Amino acid sequence: MKQHILIIGAGFAGVWSALSAARLLDQHDRNDVRITVLAPQAELRIRPRFYEADVHKMMAPLDALFDAVGVQFVQGTADRIDQGSRQVTYRDACGTQGTLTFDRLVLAAGSQVIRPDFPGLAEHAFDVDQIENAVHLEAHIRSLRDRPASTARNTVVVAGGGFTGIETATEMPARLRAALGDDADIRVIVVDRSPGIGSSMGEGIRPSIIEASQQLGVEWVLNATVASVDAGGVTLADGQHIESSTVIWTVGVRANPLTEQVDGTLDPQGRLHVDGHLKVLGQEAIFATGDVAHAVTDTLGNLAAMTCQHAIALGRYAGNNVAADLLGVAPMQYSQPKYVTCLDLGAWGAVYTEGWDRQVKLVKHEGKELKTQINSVWIYPPAADRAIALAAADPLIPVA
Repeated sequence: MKQHILIIGAGFAGVWSALSAARLLDQHDRNDVRITVLAPQAELRIRPRFYEADVHKMMAPLDALFDAVGVQFVQGTADRIDQGSRQVTYRDACGTQGTLTFDRLVLAAGSQVIRPDFPGLAEHAFDVDQIENAVHLEAHIRSLRDRPASTARNTVVVAGGGFTGIETATEMPARLRAALGDDADIRVIVVDRSPGIGSSMGEGIRPSIIEASQQLGVEWVLNATVASVDAGGVTLADGQHIESSTVIWTVGVRANPLTEQVDGTLDPQGRLHVDGHLKVLGQEAIFATGDVAHAVTDTLGNLAAMTCQHAIALGRYAGNNVAADLLGVAPMQYSQPKYVTCLDLGAWGAVYTEGWDRQVKLVKHEGKELKTQINSVWIYPPAADRAIALAAADPLIPVA
């Protein structure tokens, strides 16, 4: 019987884990190991683009690619990981329960936005975390044209001034005008607990965020937190109420709760601590990668962020090493010393930085050209050609 590598998740980390495992098996001319990807859909959802318009197009089908490299796909959502029996229980699209056994498991189940339990958030706030949610937001924005003009109709409040919040907010003026007309008196307001605009992004990148916000008319309410949301807007902790029909929550992400079913150490974001080969500490048969992995990227102790930049590389290493573990060959030490940021700032442009201290290299039009290249080409999966796909899965290919 063939040995079995099971990968949970078809996001960036899951897809590249599958391709990289197939690559190593191919290099060793081994056909006695099979690879299965378990995920709700056979598509890579381009999550970094969910703040954009036309979000329903932000996905890439995976069936042909998996067929080309000999990876089996099982449609379903994992419910339970049984470490002792090496089984994963899942439910398919119809709710029918199934079970998959594994010799090695790669947990690549991703992350999700944290929605605190405070009044009105679940009922009245939107987010751009999953494609269904982003599509719901897009339909809502388009429907605003059918409502009578009002302050609430014309105002978008973005809760959170981090990476996702900034990209969402700076894209929103163009999206609102597309829905309401160029003459509409629109407002886009970012509510952030930080003391300064873009503080979480560092001092080097802040001037670009400030300039873009001023040019686009994006307002910031600082040192503030949302206390409740209702149909008419948000109420802040200090009692201030902002009228808005469109409140978008972007604060905080946490690893998929499946990590809690694996015996291991979790960090504050719910990520499993892994060793340099991305095997979960204390586990013999389970690897973690992408947003569920607490992984050190370099000799300085920097940790992988919950971004596709790190997920792609983590996936390549995890896939290689899970296959190496079964084949009895040497694994590769995960290393990703280069870190970059490319922050979209709407019609203003974008800002590109290098290093963990975010040294600015490109701004405005030049930054936007690079951001467009990243979003439309670089982060998409390779062609459904076996040779091309396997070559692209080499862990030593730099992601940034």
